[in-house]
Amino acid sequence: MSRQPRLDRIAVVLAAILVPLALATGVGLLALWPTGEVHETGIIAIESEYPTARVTATATETCPGANEDRLPDGTIPESVACTRVTATVTSGDAKGQVVEVWTPALVRATDVPPGTTVVLVRYLATDLEPEVFAWHDYSRTLPLGVLAAAFAVVVVAVAGMRGFRALIGLALAFVVIGTFMLPALLEGRDALTVGLVGSSTIMFVVLYLAHGFSRRTTTALLGTLAGLAVTAALGVLAARSAHLYGIATEENYRLAMLTGQLDGTALRGLFLCGVVLAGLGVLNDVTITQASAVWELRGVMPTASRRELFTRGMRIGRDHIASTVYTIAFAYAGAALPVLLLLQVYQLPLLQTISSGEFAEEIARTLVGSIGLVLAIPLTTVIAAVVVTAQPAGHAHRHTAGDATAHGHSHLGDAGT
Repeated sequence: MSRQPRLDRIAVVLAAILVPLALATGVGLLALWPTGEVHETGIIAIESEYPTARVTATATETCPGANEDRLPDGTIPESVACTRVTATVTSGDAKGQVVEVWTPALVRATDVPPGTTVVLVRYLATDLEPEVFAWHDYSRTLPLGVLAAAFAVVVVAVAGMRGFRALIGLALAFVVIGTFMLPALLEGRDALTVGLVGSSTIMFVVLYLAHGFSRRTTTALLGTLAGLAVTAALGVLAARSAHLYGIATEENYRLAMLTGQLDGTALRGLFLCGVVLAGLGVLNDVTITQASAVWELRGVMPTASRRELFTRGMRIGRDHIASTVYTIAFAYAGAALPVLLLLQVYQLPLLQTISSGEFAEEIARTLVGSIGLVLAIPLTTVIAAVVVTAQPAGHAHRHTAGDATAHGHSHLGDAGT
């Protein structure tokens, strides 16, 4: 009987922290929800469609050199090899029509053999111009669909219903991004606030859906939300001190030009929103791991004190910190590999290069996310140690048996080392 009041106090404390956060997230969703108004870009768009087509024949011809064919010494060659594709349209109003289009300079005849499915852009006829077809891209729907299906099958086969629920949570997360975050950003809502509200919504849905309603999941959620808050605060500090405005990349500059309403401050907000959103997956990973590890440690060491649980849990956490920081850094390095190769070609000074706009943004994003990640681990561990010791060890282990072992990063073998 002596345990029950303590159990109730812990439940009250968790609810007192989590319920206001949930209410704030709900209020933020209502206040920032996009109105659905069509955003005017101020640019006169040519009416176009994007039908698919199946290649029936290719031919290599000689064409005059263009600016994009410029050689390393700066000269433009008089002629280059170019590829003409004959294809039959397989979708849209023009289905069955045979068209001829030129491929981009780097696409050769061997890259588009007969039978290849491609995407064309069809500029509809106007009073001044006839209908025109042009190359747009390869059609990748089938291979990407097969790859996504294979991913789903593997996840469900290994993780069972937990993996299935995680996939549903992932789908719902993209629904939040597509129906709330992106439209709200285009309508000019405060980008950092949109990022925090959207990310919190995703975490509430994904964590409880994938891992169930429990104190262990609530502990991980609190650690994740704390990590997001730290990431956002550090992102603001880094953006201001390093003068990061989000205009270093061509995509951001083009976005500003097309929308007409995204100035330097708004683009900085988009950068901060991206920092918060990028930290979601890794934060979720490490916080659920730490909570699961502490619960499992409590199960095998029912008499362990909070201090001992925290100490052993942090042994696992330190390994996770090291491996996850590598993961983040290498992920960004892989994405920026073409730019890194250009640096080798241009032989620019290293310090000058990494402090330039585009690199500075990626470095700031990596470091800010990593700091938030590192701080979330001890915070989650201490919360887990406090919460799990507030209930009988047998009770804690029964309700979470198998939960931690289902997670691939528990590292429980390291706990006693």
